[in-house]
Amino acid sequence: MANKKTRALTQEEYETIIETMKTGFSGYRKNERIATVLVLEANLGLRISDILRLHLSDIVRDGKRYRLDITEKKTEKKRTFTVPVEIYAYIQSYCLEKGIKPDDLIFPIHERIVQKQLKTVCDYLGYDRISTHSFRKFFATEIYLNNGYNIILVQKLLQHSTPAVTQKYIGISSKQVEDALSKHINLL
Repeated sequence: MANKKTRALTQEEYETIIETMKTGFSGYRKNERIATVLVLEANLGLRISDILRLHLSDIVRDGKRYRLDITEKKTEKKRTFTVPVEIYAYIQSYCLEKGIKPDDLIFPIHERIVQKQLKTVCDYLGYDRISTHSFRKFFATEIYLNNGYNIILVQKLLQHSTPAVTQKYIGISSKQVEDALSKHINLL
């Protein structure tokens, strides 16, 4: 992917990639593990390197919710955040189905394997400029669009140093910009 900037996924691309990974296609057998890794990245906003280091025991019950305390591999920043109950249940169900114990790595695979499988699926689907980081960018874009365009909220969730860094993550299309401008016309 040299010289090609990774982009955020659209909702449709996200759903299509995950479904294709789960069902497979001619020459590619289904891969629920990789699909689950990517679903977690899209729903938690963690980097792939941090997802691949997760254990079920890293997520602890905190009253009526779940909490994840990690030290990010890339930045070495400590991060604590709430894991939605639905996401915890999804992870727990996956672990039970696969016989993964709480202290085992949930995904004992290397990042390159995830990237390779994703590239195979994206090539099949005709999608370009997509990597695992596209799922983190998808998370950022969805949070931004669904929370009143609050760039500071997204910045905090991604642990970015500035809103400018976060802005680069958000996949706002030219059409969305045009639509926003046309809605804003305010002639006297």
